[in-house]
Amino acid sequence: MNLLLAALGVLGVASSGPLIAATLGATTVSALAIAFWRNAIGAAVMATPTLVREPRHFGRITGPEFRWSLLAAVALALHFACFITSLQLTSVAAATALVCLQSAWIAVFQLFRGTRHRWQVLVGLGIAFGGVVTITGFDMGSSPEAFLGDVLAVAGGALAGLYTLAGGKARQSMTTGTYTTLCYGMCAAIVAVLALFSGQPLAGFDAAGWLGILAITVCAQLVGHTAFNHLLATMSPLLVSMIILLEIPGAALLAAVFLHETLPAGTYAGLGLILAGLAVVVMGQKSGLGRRRGADPADATRGGEPPSDRLAELGTD
Repeated sequence: MNLLLAALGVLGVASSGPLIAATLGATTVSALAIAFWRNAIGAAVMATPTLVREPRHFGRITGPEFRWSLLAAVALALHFACFITSLQLTSVAAATALVCLQSAWIAVFQLFRGTRHRWQVLVGLGIAFGGVVTITGFDMGSSPEAFLGDVLAVAGGALAGLYTLAGGKARQSMTTGTYTTLCYGMCAAIVAVLALFSGQPLAGFDAAGWLGILAITVCAQLVGHTAFNHLLATMSPLLVSMIILLEIPGAALLAAVFLHETLPAGTYAGLGLILAGLAVVVMGQKSGLGRRRGADPADATRGGEPPSDRLAELGTD
């Protein structure tokens, strides 16, 4: 059962980039429309069971919980704007790999906040960002549009890291249903404002466009991340985090098969470096957390950071 859920989870999150690229390329759907409807539908789906079982939780949201949720929603909205736009400019494989630097950006943010990482994490960061340089270097030589897409994907990964950290703070005292309903709902509202000012339509699409939006929401949001969140209750968080990294080669494979996307050999080398570097970062963070817990239970949340075994619950793509 766990193996099937893991396969569904990988397929779900890996399909996000190819589905978005295909929808943007073959329909009149705008980038912000995908972000809006994905979050609006996600909020509605999460709100329904929460309103039935825990309706009073929404009335008990505190000021700090709301502010952290709002920060997470702003970061998530900007993340989607950057990532989805990047898929129009660069390859699916490159955009997916670069935006998956989320865990590396979290480690960097923690460094600036005074967190001491184990040497494995620092080595992993170096390897991963070496992959970034490799990919962006090849894309810079191919076209200015591809390079801009890479920059937007990197920014999207950093914003995803900020979203995860802010969400971790909010979820210290909020249930999953309450937090996700509030965060996704506010994110949809923010995206709607961005769409209004940028002139991107949120409706009026053909049937193929709506089908693409629905497929993205169901596959990536409801199937992919729901499967991984369920696995966290039955499998090691380290193993789940490592399985999630299969999104990088999975997206590249799906783009190659269904979108006929071909990449220079150097770009594939960059993808490999990012995948290897992120694996080292994840393993280093987990090992460090385990050692701190063994020495002092308070260390798991020292410095205001959420335990790293919760980071996998807050996926974006």
